[in-house]
Amino acid sequence: MNSLLLIIVPMVGAALAVTWPSNSTRPWLLPVVGLAHVALSFWCFVTPPTVTPGTWLGFDPLARAVLPAVSILFLVCAAYGVSYLRIRAERPNRVFVALLLAILGLLSAGHQARHLGLLWIATEAVTLAAVPLLHFNGTPRAFEATWKYLLVGGTGIALSLLGSFCLGYASLHGGGEGNLTFAALTAQGASLSRPWVLAAWVLLLVGYGTKMGLAPMHTWKPDAYGEAPGIVGAILAGGVTTVAFTAILRVRSVVGAAGHGAIADRTLLVVGLFSMLVAALFLLGTRDFKRMLAYSSVEHMGILSLGAAFGAAGVAAALFHVWSNGLTKGALFLSAGNIRRAAGSPSMDDTRGMALLTPRSAAIFVTGMFAVTALPPFGPFFSELQTVRAGLAAGHGGAVAIFLGCLLLAFFGLTRVVFGIVDGRPRPTTRTNARRFVETAGVIVPPLVLLGLSVWLGLFTPAILREAWASAVTQLFATP
Repeated sequence: MNSLLLIIVPMVGAALAVTWPSNSTRPWLLPVVGLAHVALSFWCFVTPPTVTPGTWLGFDPLARAVLPAVSILFLVCAAYGVSYLRIRAERPNRVFVALLLAILGLLSAGHQARHLGLLWIATEAVTLAAVPLLHFNGTPRAFEATWKYLLVGGTGIALSLLGSFCLGYASLHGGGEGNLTFAALTAQGASLSRPWVLAAWVLLLVGYGTKMGLAPMHTWKPDAYGEAPGIVGAILAGGVTTVAFTAILRVRSVVGAAGHGAIADRTLLVVGLFSMLVAALFLLGTRDFKRMLAYSSVEHMGILSLGAAFGAAGVAAALFHVWSNGLTKGALFLSAGNIRRAAGSPSMDDTRGMALLTPRSAAIFVTGMFAVTALPPFGPFFSELQTVRAGLAAGHGGAVAIFLGCLLLAFFGLTRVVFGIVDGRPRPTTRTNARRFVETAGVIVPPLVLLGLSVWLGLFTPAILREAWASAVTQLFATP
């Protein structure tokens, strides 16, 4: 029942937000519902409920390994959201609050979906719910980014639906009943039709890879992340992309059970390396610090894809990276949002000297940059180190070398942009804008908390969390 409450509670909160009369007190629903969600998710994490093999929805080992990270990220962002919406008091927040809570419920449903059709419905619903959030600022560029997100994301979802049909037909063609639960598809195993399974894999990888933002399906990310509020970018980067990644892991498990795991791993390897290379090259050229975060997200989605290609140990490293990247990227998005509001522009050409104007946000932004580029003792260092070890153990030394080269290029690109905006003498127009923004505790403490959690995760990873990742790997690599 607690696993269902993870979906029900945010949806009830969304309904309350729609009917809530006060624009000033409505944002408090975000941390209240977020706190309840964290309590429920960790209750299920510590005492995992029994999941019937044929059920369509359940808090299985993969959901247990990932969903608490999404829940923590949402709670911290929700606390930030109260202060953010107070600053943006000139704009109605009814739709904004309601849809953020709805997205939390839909993400909970997506992570717990054990049926391919239900997974598609949850992912499509998340896509649609995020659309109004992207154009919250109401600028022409925000509307353009929203349409690009809707069109590109909709195309990806359409391809994933077609891939779901192909996988269902693979079951029917192989003598099965067309049961689209992952347990039934995995149990059918080698009897699944090879051509239809491979066609399904390609379509589903492209479809859900579009939601992740893997290159070359990443084109929506720079515009969407560049124009969305920081809180929305944090949830997209650490939550919405995560449900797409777990969808790919579930489908990869079915393809592996059908005897084609090597083909799936090779495609994940190529797509992962390509994503990292594309992201690194764009990071070397971008001058927009919010678009920089989008390309950094493309890079880290490539890291997740690589981890999934490196076998069981790589998947465990990827699940570790889901946590470390989500927490760290959340801190970057929130601090970038502070700098963007204070500077009045996201471009290096107009923004510099923010260490003088917004010293706390600039310090968090620089620290987050080092954290996301795998500087110890932050979580990404340890998760990426584990990915390297898994790649070497799997005999992919060449891929690991390219991986490390891309990380170096990305580091150069990130430091170029970050130090370009925090150093130097501020422009007069920037000084004028910055006077209107006050670095209150409400917008500083949440990103600091996320950075602290990233350090904690790297240095003191709990044994129960490692056990949860190991259980998820056992589920994904179970023999039919």
